[in-house]
Amino acid sequence: RQARRSCRCTASAAEIKEDFEIIDKKQIPNTTELKSEEKEKTEEARWSAPILSLAKKASENLALGYGNALKSAALLAGGGGGGASARYHAMEERANLMNMMKLSIKILIQSALSLGRTLDSDFPPLQQFFVVLEHCLKHGLKVKKTFIGQNKSFFGPLELVEKLCPEASDIATSVKNLPELKTAVGRGRAWLYLALMQKKLADYLKVLLDHKHLLSEFYEPDALMMEEEGAVIVGLLVGLNVIDANLCLKGEDLDSQVKIKFLLRITAVLDQKHYVEELNRHLSCTVADLQNKIDCLEKTNSKLQEELAAATDRIGSLQEEQQQLKQQNELIRERSEKSVEVTKEDTKVELDTYKQSRQGLDEMYSDIWKQLKEEKKNRLELEKELELQIGMKTEMEIAMKLLEKDTHEKQDTLVALRQQLEEVKAINLQMFHKSQNAECSLQQKTEAISSFEGKTNEMMSSMKQMEERLQHAEKARQTAEERCNKMKQELAGRLDTCRQQMSQLDSKCSTLEKELKSEKEQRQTLQKELHQEKDATTLLKTELQQMEGLKKELRKLQDEKQQLEKVCEEQEQALQEMGLHLSQSKLKMEDIKEVNKALKGHTWLKDDEATHCKQCEKEFSISRRKHHCRNCGDIFCNTCSSNELALPSYPKPVRVCDTCHTLLLQRCSSNSS
Repeated sequence: RQARRSCRCTASAAEIKEDFEIIDKKQIPNTTELKSEEKEKTEEARWSAPILSLAKKASENLALGYGNALKSAALLAGGGGGGASARYHAMEERANLMNMMKLSIKILIQSALSLGRTLDSDFPPLQQFFVVLEHCLKHGLKVKKTFIGQNKSFFGPLELVEKLCPEASDIATSVKNLPELKTAVGRGRAWLYLALMQKKLADYLKVLLDHKHLLSEFYEPDALMMEEEGAVIVGLLVGLNVIDANLCLKGEDLDSQVKIKFLLRITAVLDQKHYVEELNRHLSCTVADLQNKIDCLEKTNSKLQEELAAATDRIGSLQEEQQQLKQQNELIRERSEKSVEVTKEDTKVELDTYKQSRQGLDEMYSDIWKQLKEEKKNRLELEKELELQIGMKTEMEIAMKLLEKDTHEKQDTLVALRQQLEEVKAINLQMFHKSQNAECSLQQKTEAISSFEGKTNEMMSSMKQMEERLQHAEKARQTAEERCNKMKQELAGRLDTCRQQMSQLDSKCSTLEKELKSEKEQRQTLQKELHQEKDATTLLKTELQQMEGLKKELRKLQDEKQQLEKVCEEQEQALQEMGLHLSQSKLKMEDIKEVNKALKGHTWLKDDEATHCKQCEKEFSISRRKHHCRNCGDIFCNTCSSNELALPSYPKPVRVCDTCHTLLLQRCSSNSS
């Protein structure tokens, strides 16, 4: 009953997929040990899926082996016979060999991955692996009697592989063609070397284990290859497909190749009778403790199963949330793409309209600028004419003042002429009133002309009229200047005559009256000219006001132009930023698509499916070996896959084919640019 309970304990431990080798209470795992085991599990998660599954199977089979060991120990404690002890001894040897094989494979894989290159035949972990494998194949071999003597070699079962698997015919023919090999042991070692180089050692041994009825001719029933430990070892050998080995068979003495130090270790491990006896005594004492521990383990198993169920539920809910988030992401991406397209179209239309408006504004600006230049020229000319006329006015005022002074001086002598002067003043007042009425009528006329010009927008005709008027004004000014010069000359002559003829004033009154009449006429002409000049000044003032209005409009147009230029610059910057964001998002999408392709699209091609290189289409052989491209998953020869690059799914640089190498380099260069 105790043995059955121990077997149940081992079966439950196998279901939990953990290895328990409990000999004493001190060996029960603590919380720190459990944390370290969880770290080891996370490290093991980095391995590939098939290796991990095979390692789990191996751990299950090891747990079953420990349970069988406990059962056999209990039977021995109960007093079994000699046959039971022999079986227990064979079972112990199988367990020890399996543990040694597990250790050697683990050390070989770790050292090969850390080394990062193809392995040679002088690599110590590889030599140890072949020694352990040779002992596993030799375990339980039947002795065959021949004419020469007894023969016990593991090459006999390996020859069956050629019949069962026609792919192994190349290995068999190459082994037979080696003249240096004289014994069956050397041929068996050469066969193992070639199978490892082809990465099909596990496949060939699995074919042998599937036909155990043929193996029974070479092995005892208790042999390692006939029991479950053989299947465990084959599962462990699958992990060696990660390793690339290049083993030279020529020039090596495989017939007498023996590793003495490692054999001594194996013999020391296999020679464990004393250790087994002590272990059996100890096991008979600790069966009760194991039962209590089994109950605890069952409870923990149930708890772990509940936690597993909860975790699976959580995973399902998380997957549903992930799908919903993916759908939302797709909707958001579609909306963003649509909005980007709409904004692009709007910006294009705005740019076109802005360009058209800018062209029109530039044309208007050039026309207005030309008009401004012309008006500035006209204004300068008019200002010059005004200055000349103002100078003439000042001269006339000075002349009038001089005349008044002369009249005041002559008042004493010209008392009789006062009445005539008063009459002249009255006439002047009448003329002044008439001039005011003429000015009002002229103002009304000028207002009607300005309104008519503003409504009809005929600036050119008005400019021509102004030019004609200016020409008339210039002619009138010239005549006025001539008259002024004559007046100056006459006044100078009169002053001289007045000074000379002060005594003869009575006699020359008639001449003075005539002169006064002429002066009145000249005064009237001067007043008319003044009215004309006033009219010209009013016209010039109106034109100046129009110029100021045009200047204000020009300033407004310039401000609007600056605002439009600012808006255009901001829109161009926004467009550039949008273009940069779009290019970055496109690059990110391409990277994500490529990563998804690398994770999902590319299937890992099996070794059996490829017989020729995909690039150069040369047939694979022992010299031309197969290599997987870690990017696309296809199989190539060494020359077509000699490049190495760092990929997102691998932490270190890995082997890549030539086409993937060029594509990845181009992608890296485009991303960097």
